[in-house]
Amino acid sequence: MIAPLVSLLTTSFAATLAAGALTTPASAAVAEPPRPAFYEAPATLPATDGAVIRSERMTFLLDPLDATSLVRDARRVLYRTTDRTGQPIAVSGTVLVPRSSWIGVGSRPVIGYAPGTQGMADRCAPSRQFSEGIEYEGIGIEGLLLRGYAVAMPDYEGLGTAGVHTYMDRVSQGHATLDVVRAAQRLPDTGLSPSSPVGIMGYSQGGGAAASAVELASTYAPDLKVRGAVVGAVPADLSRVATSLDGGLYSAFAFFALRGLSASYDVDLTPYLNAQGRATSDRVETECVFDLLDHAFVRSSTLSADGQPMSTLMQQEPFRSIVEAQRIGTIKPTVPVLVTHSAIDDVIPYAVGRAMARSWCSKGANVYLSTNLAPGHVGGIVPQTAEALPFFEARFAGLPQVSNCWLV
Repeated sequence: MIAPLVSLLTTSFAATLAAGALTTPASAAVAEPPRPAFYEAPATLPATDGAVIRSERMTFLLDPLDATSLVRDARRVLYRTTDRTGQPIAVSGTVLVPRSSWIGVGSRPVIGYAPGTQGMADRCAPSRQFSEGIEYEGIGIEGLLLRGYAVAMPDYEGLGTAGVHTYMDRVSQGHATLDVVRAAQRLPDTGLSPSSPVGIMGYSQGGGAAASAVELASTYAPDLKVRGAVVGAVPADLSRVATSLDGGLYSAFAFFALRGLSASYDVDLTPYLNAQGRATSDRVETECVFDLLDHAFVRSSTLSADGQPMSTLMQQEPFRSIVEAQRIGTIKPTVPVLVTHSAIDDVIPYAVGRAMARSWCSKGANVYLSTNLAPGHVGGIVPQTAEALPFFEARFAGLPQVSNCWLV
């Protein structure tokens, strides 16, 4: 699930840091509750992206008795990645590996699974919620684990770790997704290695992160043996998504995006929000996706200082440039991509996903757009999950994807 001053150049991240030094996270507007010590980054980070800082065993609850722990090696990891500006940061995540031996050809594949919207608070991080039995992505990854694939899932920048979660930051999310796969391959006693074939998958916010990851993979992580990606309901154009969300059931997603991107780009929102808007911005920073009904049907115009909706704000600088920088579809993926989207998606317009696929096609990418009629945004994850399994089976077997770009 998802989603969506002055000069853009006046940002606090402009100071150049030493390669291994810890970048100061995007500062939180509200005090963050104490987090488990595991999630605290060391003063100095490892030198390479994907390097594991620490790991620990975790429970992985898909049932009240946690029977899954008998067949799954579940670990939470803290690893190095880079933020949007290329500075090193620590991000947490989850690595799940079936205990049974891999019986397929070659080494066990790893799926870099980008999670959908979790919220903004540290307590929302999937690596924490898995152990509480309330992580909804557990259902989506079960089929992958049953097939024998390992799954590596990022928490994203600032989600679980210090600072603000930079929700909808295209580059940060893509980097975190690629680097959690690298981290999984470097964990000892998992049977995984840098030669393991890799798939990338995500839906909604996760679809955006996965789509960004597959765009960036050939340049940011050429060492990964990426064979293909499955991306669903991708928020590829945040300006159009924001208009769709405004005043609807999922208004909170737009507020998450405004708060997350303003943190990533060091933009002070105070001049643009009224008192209610500032209170809402602070409040969403403390919430998880399960709190979204608290903001249902709230129109952004009631939160702005000038009474204009968020869509109008996004047409002004620096927001216009920031939003445009998050557009997905501008870089050609070098591996086959399956794009799924419900034609009746009520959160991320189908036209947005189709436009992204068409843009990739125009660049010569191997794309298959699978349109479905699943009920709304939430329903769309069901056909995506069903289609992902045969897609990855074929890619890991070395079979080609037949593109349908001529129909897109």
